Amino acid sequence: MGSDTIGSVARRHRLRLGLTQEELAARTGLSARAISRLEAGRVSQPRLPTVRLLADAFGLRGSERDAFCAMANPATADPAMTDPEPRTERKVPAELPPDAFPFTGRRREIDRLDAVLSGISDQPTALVMSTVTGPPGVGKSALVIHWAHRARVGFPDGQLYLNLRGYHPTRPMPAGDALTALLTGLGVAADEIPVDLAQRTARYRTEVADRRLLLVLDNAATEEQVVPLLPGTASCRVLVTSRDSLPGLVAFYGSHRIELSPLPPSDAAQFLRRFIGPRVDVAPDAARDLAQLCSGLPLALRIAAELAVARPESPLDDLVTELRDRHSRLSMFDRGAQPGGIGAVISWSLRRLAPEAVRAFRLLGLHPGSTFDAYALAALCGVDPGTAREIVGRLARSHLVLVAGRDRYDMHDLLRRYAASLADRGDDPADRPAAALRRLYDFHLAAAAAALDVLYPAESARRPAPPAGSPELRFDDPDAARRWLDHERGLLASAAAARDVDGWADRASWLSDALYRYLDGGHNADALRIHGNARDAAVLRADRAAETRALLGLGAAHLWRGELDEAAGCFRRSLELCQDGVWRARALNSLGVVERRLGRYDSAARVQQEAVALAADNADVTGEARALNNLAVTEHLRGRSRAAADHLDRALALFSQAGDRTGQANALHNLGKVEMLRGRTAAAADRLGRALDLYRRLGNLRGEATTLDCLGVAHTTAGQTDRAADHFEASLTIFGRIGDPAGVASAYNGLGEVARARGRPDVASVQHAAALESAAGSLEQQARAHRGLAVAGRARGDQVDAVEHYKRAADLYRALGAAEADEMLAELAGLGRG
Repeated sequence: MGSDTIGSVARRHRLRLGLTQEELAARTGLSARAISRLEAGRVSQPRLPTVRLLADAFGLRGSERDAFCAMANPATADPAMTDPEPRTERKVPAELPPDAFPFTGRRREIDRLDAVLSGISDQPTALVMSTVTGPPGVGKSALVIHWAHRARVGFPDGQLYLNLRGYHPTRPMPAGDALTALLTGLGVAADEIPVDLAQRTARYRTEVADRRLLLVLDNAATEEQVVPLLPGTASCRVLVTSRDSLPGLVAFYGSHRIELSPLPPSDAAQFLRRFIGPRVDVAPDAARDLAQLCSGLPLALRIAAELAVARPESPLDDLVTELRDRHSRLSMFDRGAQPGGIGAVISWSLRRLAPEAVRAFRLLGLHPGSTFDAYALAALCGVDPGTAREIVGRLARSHLVLVAGRDRYDMHDLLRRYAASLADRGDDPADRPAAALRRLYDFHLAAAAAALDVLYPAESARRPAPPAGSPELRFDDPDAARRWLDHERGLLASAAAARDVDGWADRASWLSDALYRYLDGGHNADALRIHGNARDAAVLRADRAAETRALLGLGAAHLWRGELDEAAGCFRRSLELCQDGVWRARALNSLGVVERRLGRYDSAARVQQEAVALAADNADVTGEARALNNLAVTEHLRGRSRAAADHLDRALALFSQAGDRTGQANALHNLGKVEMLRGRTAAAADRLGRALDLYRRLGNLRGEATTLDCLGVAHTTAGQTDRAADHFEASLTIFGRIGDPAGVASAYNGLGEVARARGRPDVASVQHAAALESAAGSLEQQARAHRGLAVAGRARGDQVDAVEHYKRAADLYRALGAAEADEMLAELAGLGRG
């Protein structure tokens, strides 16, 4: 292969097959952007497993395959396939939680795990897996984590651990989230993780291929949770825990099942001896009775032993008498609800805690999230965060909550279920579930307001005030604010949907109004939930103003999803309801965007001009700026670049006056597009680069993707096809992630234009065809795709195909009122088919 780099050879093979980078990504499980970086020469020696995947995709055989694989370096980490920053060695994950103390017994089960997972398989290519099953609280997690710590030296490439939360009451972990967590643990950067679930699974299996890894999948509910997470090669070992027997894993993947039973009396007594100390030897009969009352369940034994340690002055016989009494009185509760005597053990432990800790435990059963912090506990209990930290520390020392990370906590499913069963037993009305949840949701609203003030300070004066009296949470910088919103977005959506909690309508309306700008950055699914609940709340209250605002948010979410009819319906309904000039202007502005998407440029311009005038009349500076910005886009598409530039200059000045950074980014982005229309590529790249920087600092995924797409066009125009392809691939990944079909179509069209510029009409046809599949909601992208297919067909010598696509492009451009219609007719005439 001479002096060729592996990137240039890979590109040559890909183009030989007529594959796009995205299609090659789908074949290999690598991300499109990783392939783009490889082809651009940003990594010179990728890992051997990666190169083998590429060789398979290219169909290489014999000496050609050997020569291609020889360009890899199996000892060097592959930054193109993981982090964008160069690294000297591959990340070795070490994710096992701490080993439980004391760990007692289970010798037979440990020997079986040794035999299965450390032994030699009779089928060297088959995945080796073991599934530990049993009732809740029996010690499944403790067993596999203990074994994993003993065996970790046999897995030099690392140990991955994941709690699948299969029996969490509201939030079991979806397979897609699990794959993201595993890939992150392997060192894969966020922007390298594929959007599609199948591609994400393929990428994960590529990462773990030929690595000596241990994977622990804890607390699985179903086979469907587990199967996408299974490695594809026998070099890895897998440990799964579940309350279910998961027969599919045994039948189809040969998993070795170990059914875990409660500890036998001798092991249970040894557990207590190691935890409590010599007092067990002084009263062996009491220790035996204590173990029996705990039904041999390690979770119950641990809680009971902790209580005995906390009461060194009490003989074990007295503790056993107390527990036996609790067990008798709670036996009906335990029957069918809690395994063995664990309900009595928890109840017994709670009796020895201070009332505020018992109350906190009870209210934590209401928390709908997966983990919580001291601020959330403070809100549930109506106390200050310092007091909440003291309380959660006591609960953790009593083994009633678990430490789940820095300043975050979790509860065992059994404990959560028991706590929830007690949640409505408080005598104080302030302790009722609805009241506690309202405090929790009000805290999240107040914290969201603080985060939004940091992220979008220009809009703070217009945001509704959050509920007063919640624990105060401050954010030092925009990154911290955005991380909090991203982490708690699911709970905020739950708050908007909590119709049985007093104040739901006010809360739903507040969330819709306050989160609009944040959600508009690419969180379409949550936007539909939050704005939809706000709309329903407003209808119930006959609040026309609130319904108008919610409809604008709901319409925007539909618009970005390409659902133009639904979007137009929302915007028109908001106009029917609203008499306020500010909100009417915003509804008109949004309706103009729909008209533009439908190719009705003249209608769009009229509506947006009305929006500009109405916003100005009502002194709505940002509303006027946004309407000017959208009007400029329409004028740009009408071929009126001078008018577009004037509108954008005015919009940028107004956004700057208001301190609206999102608006400034939007205006800079559109000014870049206008500069491209004028042929001023350098100026266009400058403005687009400034917009991209702002969007990234704001965490606005849609803005980032759209600007990357435009930068791709600029570089294509300048003949810089490698840089253009990089930008289009990056924008395609983000558009796919946030669910923007028009954006996906634009990126594919851009890649098709890059292929045409490189003299590859066959590849261009594939890209433009992909664009056409995604462009149902955008006449502009449909026309662009047909034009690309026509040009590619003509270059291939397929005149019939070229004529067909030129005709379709001409019809679409004519419907759009665009000058390109005449260009298409001229091309047809040149083919003799005008």
